[in-house]
Amino acid sequence: MLMARAVRLREEIVIPVGVSVELEGKKVRVRGPKGVVERDFSYARGMVIRIEGGAVVLEAYFADRELKAQFYSIMSHIKNMLDGVTKGYRYKLKIVYSHFPVTVRVEGDKVFIENFIGERAPRVARIMGNVKVTVGKTDVTVEGCDLEAVAQTAANIEQATKIREFDRRVFVDGIYIYERGYAD
Repeated sequence: MLMARAVRLREEIVIPVGVSVELEGKKVRVRGPKGVVERDFSYARGMVIRIEGGAVVLEAYFADRELKAQFYSIMSHIKNMLDGVTKGYRYKLKIVYSHFPVTVRVEGDKVFIENFIGERAPRVARIMGNVKVTVGKTDVTVEGCDLEAVAQTAANIEQATKIREFDRRVFVDGIYIYERGYAD
């Protein structure tokens, strides 16, 4: 059975006011009021990325299913970069404990979770990229302009408090993501 190929894929992503996009080959750098996000798409073969009249243009010819999927993924990444430098991203996590009071603190590029289920050694989660982590009484807020770095930092914090030896129905202790979205 023959699969139909798209002869030409072309999408334009309008660059918002106050944002600049730079291209070096397939390396895209986006600057905006919230910061700078950089991403390398050099793995994308058979695709052209260029700036044309206030928009980022993506083009691909004779795209099979794999190239088409890659094309729209890269388009989404660039849209997320533009949203990140204009609005920013925020994840909120809730500190939940019922047995031992948990203490969370940030030092450098690490988040230390102390006294988790009575453990003596602190659990450590890594902060990715240029992400800001703030700790409240029962909340942890993760903010930044790079969606992937913000999401991975929140996931690292959540994974650091994963309970393996105890029954999850009894020991609900942990730090859990409960809200995600734009910072503004």
